[in-house]
Amino acid sequence: MDLDNDRELVPAPIDLERIRKAVLEILLAIGEDPEREGLKHTPERVAEMYQEILCGMRVNPAEVLGVGFEEDHQEMVLLKDIPFYSICEHHLLPFHGKAHIGYIPSGRVVGISKLARVVEILARRPQLQERLTSQIADCIMENVKPYGVGVVIEAEHLCMTMRGIRKPGSIVVTSANRGIFRTRQETRAEFLSLIGHPQST
Repeated sequence: MDLDNDRELVPAPIDLERIRKAVLEILLAIGEDPEREGLKHTPERVAEMYQEILCGMRVNPAEVLGVGFEEDHQEMVLLKDIPFYSICEHHLLPFHGKAHIGYIPSGRVVGISKLARVVEILARRPQLQERLTSQIADCIMENVKPYGVGVVIEAEHLCMTMRGIRKPGSIVVTSANRGIFRTRQETRAEFLSLIGHPQST
């Protein structure tokens, strides 16, 4: 179950020159000298950075779930503590944390690494944590067609730790439940218990 066997995401074909010019304007607007040694190549570096961290924008996550295996396993499959980084679309600052995915197959399973890849693809674009959580659940539900799927994301947002309210260490938790994870309390409770969030009674 090596998560590194899949090929790396291909950088998105974005307009690097346009980003470079925009970063140059930002440096000038804040009163910096873009020609000084430390900043001379910053616009190019920032453009290349955005190409890398937003490379999921032009990748369809459904494609990685296209290959599966017929398997008569109807108990929960769980992948937890999947690390991810994303960009909050409100301030273009990072949020990062871990995702947990559980699903109950209905006769078909997918490679464990594919679940992590779905998280990576959907995270590498301007996002909201709430939307990211739902998109992961919907993608798995629609393409793997399990009896149900549950997703929990825990993340720290730099837009509230380094600016604004400035509360470092605050963690945002979001969840999405589909199928029997939504309709059966026992299934949902098992999932939450396995990821270390036992449901209170």
